[in-house]
Parts: sequence; C-alpha cells; structure tokens
Amino acid sequence: MASNGATEEIDLYEVLGIPKSSTKSEIKKAYHKAALQHHPDKVPEDQREESELKFKAVSQAYEILHDEEKRHLYDTHGMAAFDPARGGGMGGGVDLDDILAQMFGMGGGMPPGFGGEAGPKRPRKGRDEEQKYEVTLEELYKGKTVKFASTKNIICTHCKGTGGKKDSKPQTCERCKGNGITVGLRSVGPGLVTQERVVCDTCTGTGKIFKEKDKCKKCKGKRTTSEKKVLEIYIPRGAREGERIVLEGEADQVPDQTPGDIVFTLVEEDHEIFQRAGDDLSAELNISLSEALTGFSRVVLKHLDGRGIHLNHPQGKVLKPGQILKIAGEGMPLKKTDLKGDLYLVVKIEFPDNGWLEDPVVFGELQKILPGPPPAVEATEVDEVEYDSDADIEDFGANSGDPRAGGGWEDEEDEEGGAAQCAQQ
Repeated sequence: MASNGATEEIDLYEVLGIPKSSTKSEIKKAYHKAALQHHPDKVPEDQREESELKFKAVSQAYEILHDEEKRHLYDTHGMAAFDPARGGGMGGGVDLDDILAQMFGMGGGMPPGFGGEAGPKRPRKGRDEEQKYEVTLEELYKGKTVKFASTKNIICTHCKGTGGKKDSKPQTCERCKGNGITVGLRSVGPGLVTQERVVCDTCTGTGKIFKEKDKCKKCKGKRTTSEKKVLEIYIPRGAREGERIVLEGEADQVPDQTPGDIVFTLVEEDHEIFQRAGDDLSAELNISLSEALTGFSRVVLKHLDGRGIHLNHPQGKVLKPGQILKIAGEGMPLKKTDLKGDLYLVVKIEFPDNGWLEDPVVFGELQKILPGPPPAVEATEVDEVEYDSDADIEDFGANSGDPRAGGGWEDEEDEEGGAAQCAQQ
C-alpha cells in the first residue's frame, strides 16, 4: 500500500512546473526547458545520478500530459491509472493500451463501439533518444549531410530476445516478485526521502530470470547485443534553430517494443558577421567617412557561401550612421524552394582618429566644402565651459533612483525579461 501512495502523490504538473490549465504547447515548452536543465550530460559527475532521476521524471510527466487521453486518465484517476500492479507501469514508458486493456478487458486500443476493434495488442514504442546538434550559419545556408557511427542495442539474433537457451524456461525474479518493478527510497532534501518505483535491475523489468546455465551464450541473458552502424542525417538548406531531424527506429531496440527514434534538435551557433531572424539576415556595413559622403563601389562583405557582395553607392547620395540598406533575395534560403529572404545592412561609419589632419589650410578648405553649422543660438548670457569627451551615458542620473537615469532603461528591460522568465517557469 505504501508504494501505491507514493505513486499517487506524484504531481506531474509540478514536475514540469506548470499549472493544470496549461495548453499542449505550454506543456511542450516546459518539457524542453526542464529536460535541458536536468539532462545528465549537462551536470557534473557527482550530480549525474540525481539528474538522471529528475530527467526520467520530466520525460514521464511529458509523456502523459502531452497525450490528451493519458492526461484525461491522470486528471481523473491520478497515478493509480498507471500503476504497474494493474498493468500500466512507468518503467518502460506509460502505455495507454495497457490501461485500456484493464478498463475494457481487451488486447489493446479502444473497445468496439468506441472507434476500435478487438485484436492483438500492438507493441509499445521504445523511448526516443534526443540530443542537440550544433550547426553553423554557413551549414544552415548551404545544407549539410552528416555521417556518424552509432552504437546501439539490438535484439539478440541467437535467442530472439528471450535471454535464454532454446526450450529453457525462466523463473520468477525473487527481488521484484515477478512485477519487474521495485520500490526504493530517494533523498529529496536534508532529512527528507520519498519512495519511487524503479525498473528491477535483476531482471531488467521482465519479472523473469534464467539460471546461469540456461542463459543465452551470446547475450548472457541480457536479451540484446551491441551493434555499430553508420547513420546519416541531412540538414536542409534554410533549416532553423530548434528544428528536429528524426531517424525513425534507430534508437536502442528493446524486446516486445517498437524501437524509438533518434532525434536531433538543431542549435544555431552565433556568427561573427551575420545575425538571423527567420529567413532574413542582417550585418553591419562598415564604411569610411569619405565613402559616406562621396560614394563608393566595392565588395563590402563575404556572404555565407563565399560570394563577395558588391555595392555601388553613387556620389551625391550621403549615407548616415544607422541607415538601413535592404538587399532583396540575399537572405537565408526558404526550404524546398529557390526563394531567399532579404539581407539588411546597417550603416556604420568609421570616423577618423584625432590628429588625422594637421594642415590648417586643408581644414579651411574642408569647412568651405562641407555644409555649414546650424543657425546660431541666441542667448543674453553666454558661458564658455569645459567638457569630458569620453563620458558614459550610464553615469547619467546614476544612483538617483529615477527610472529615467542612464542605466535605468537596460535595468528595466532586464527586470521585465527576468519577470517573463519567472512567469514561464
């Protein structure tokens, strides 16, 4: 009974840090955030065991809550609906067919009259293997094919996944009493422990074991063996951050289950020249003061495919700092088309350093050529003052508490961003 209580006490919404009114999209976002936070590969070695438990809990919560039927069962019956003692089980992934079989006494799926037919239960799908794959902006622009060696578990070809020799019969596992699940204690804080169900490590969740002499010689009773295989993924031109590339059925094989998928989530690396937003690109256009005033004709930057981008800016058209030039069709490719987004160039004028010119005659000539000063400011009293030419706007109103102070704008944005993050959590 104690184990039952421990199961029912699990609050899946709390595991993902979301309210019960969350939409499927919000559940998915919360899962991705929590999975990344608790991924065993992202923590130090001494925290890996605890992280693995949290990662599994997050995955199980998502598996139930993201499925409308499973979520309804959980909201109605709690975790009791997935109790291994009743045929559900969390050890190898929650299976709705098992629950429906218990409810309607069938082999799986919906009962007759509810959109289903009686028949053999379909194998449950194994867990997907998800990992992030970092790509450069150049690779996303041009597309990329990647080959890699993968080592995975496959069903033992000798014993066909039974783990035992031909005609040998397994015995009931004494540790889990044939349930495939054991109950253990886990620390959740100073002086606090909780019960949790874990897959029996003696029988690996089958509830049965073979005597040593009856075990398969090839897999040693493990039911699977290791295999190396060369896999290939294709990253299409124009793919975006967060897109998933799925290799169906290439995850580890588990007896009595359909193999899960290997899923790669694209992570776009920062680029030193270009910034991306959707299908558009932006970059700085660095020009001299002379070019801004008199025009130019030259290659201004190298594109992601190595092409030089040549601009011809005519004389008489002055470019100003921060001005935007738009080059149509030079952004990122649109997938499965020959179209491209646009390239936006932000004008950045490089002014000469102090002391670049010392000839007073030339200064006089420049003053004649360049536009004159604005109209004089009329005042009854005039003070000639000294100034600091290297001041920082952050010092404007510093420590005054006034929200209009120089640093107040950034701080306010940071606080709003932080508040938004907290709200999402």
